[in-house]
Amino acid sequence: MEHIAIVGNGISGITTARHIRKLSDDTRITVISAETDHFFSRTALMYIYMGHMTYENTKPYEDSFWPKNRIDLKRGLVQSVDAANKQLVFSTGETMAYDKLVLACGSKSNKFGWPGQDLKGVQGLYNYQDLQLMEENSKNIQHAVLIGGGLIGVEMAEMLHTRGIKSTFLIRESRFWGNVLPKEEGELIGRHLDEHHVKLMLETELKEIVPDENGRVRAIITGSGEEIACQFVGLTAGVSPNIDFLKEAEIETQRGIMVNEYLETNVPGIYAVGDCAQFHQHPTDRRNLEQVWYTGRLMGETVARTICGDKVAYQPGVWFNSAKFFDIEYQTYGWVWNELKENEAAFYWEHPGGKMCLKMIYDKESHQLLGLNVFGVRMRHVVCESWLKENRSIEYAMEHLKDANFDPEFFDAYEETIVSTFNQQTGANVKVRQRSWKRILNL
Repeated sequence: MEHIAIVGNGISGITTARHIRKLSDDTRITVISAETDHFFSRTALMYIYMGHMTYENTKPYEDSFWPKNRIDLKRGLVQSVDAANKQLVFSTGETMAYDKLVLACGSKSNKFGWPGQDLKGVQGLYNYQDLQLMEENSKNIQHAVLIGGGLIGVEMAEMLHTRGIKSTFLIRESRFWGNVLPKEEGELIGRHLDEHHVKLMLETELKEIVPDENGRVRAIITGSGEEIACQFVGLTAGVSPNIDFLKEAEIETQRGIMVNEYLETNVPGIYAVGDCAQFHQHPTDRRNLEQVWYTGRLMGETVARTICGDKVAYQPGVWFNSAKFFDIEYQTYGWVWNELKENEAAFYWEHPGGKMCLKMIYDKESHQLLGLNVFGVRMRHVVCESWLKENRSIEYAMEHLKDANFDPEFFDAYEETIVSTFNQQTGANVKVRQRSWKRILNL
């Protein structure tokens, strides 16, 4: 019986295991994790801390699911991979033989060699152990400093806010998440964070983290020499592939584990999926590292087919992502860069209340829609994706804006106002069509 070992029990590893079992009834499958006994929803970590959920609530499957589907779970830390002998070596010295290996080992919080980065009270937020550490590190504190202004940082700020702990962001850019969000959206979120007593220190870098007499963080010093007192430092300046244990292996790595379009490494029978996988050349010219939930799931589905004899290339489709900034929901589809490219034009609408906006990017010449950002308004994924897949024009998207409204029965609608603003900005004469349920249901 062929034995497939999967290192990592996040969305990528578990999707791989589930789909291999769907396609093969006689394969032995072992999922290995040093983090938790069972798969859980990583995006729900913040809700455990805030008291909205328990760890048990975050497990998508009953514990009985795994033996029922003959997926073995092993708790252990893989220390190295002996590819020549097809063996995993654990931190305990124990070994495990495999026939095929899937590396789904995820990410770790970035550290950039700051003095004091390993002090007590300094941490990132990626895994379950980080959550447990944050429970301990945030007891009886008054002020936190968060380094970097991305999605993990906002999650951490919201978590601390629910316990009355004030936060200060140190952000290198001139606006919040300036390497991702355009100016208008970055400023909208910046104002929203300020309303929640989160202070943004823009164009400010961390120089040093200062300890107290007990080896715990006491303050940070900025690049300009300013000292800010704090009892907690959140390292939220992104993540990087968790591949240190592969340093001595034959497996080719750069920032991540190098793979081709079939998610194969340079070693036959070894694959990589999810946050740790880095493409030599992305199949659709996207970033060679894709560290989001849905791409990890798609990689798991894809590699399972290849392992089971139906070799297929990874095809992720239209780029999208979603998140939440306190109580403002965010969706993005296609490509909306932080700065316009030469061939691009932008339409931007913002609600007078300052908590909702829509940005559409389109080609100057053809008017083909290239991407959109939406904040504070829910839009239908399938509709937005179809506009981009079908190379629709921005005028077409405006005409069919009602099709994209996810909450027409319960919330105010803004399609008429948005299209009127578009007409004023561009000189167009677009009229909003009524909702087409037939098209929505057929997509």
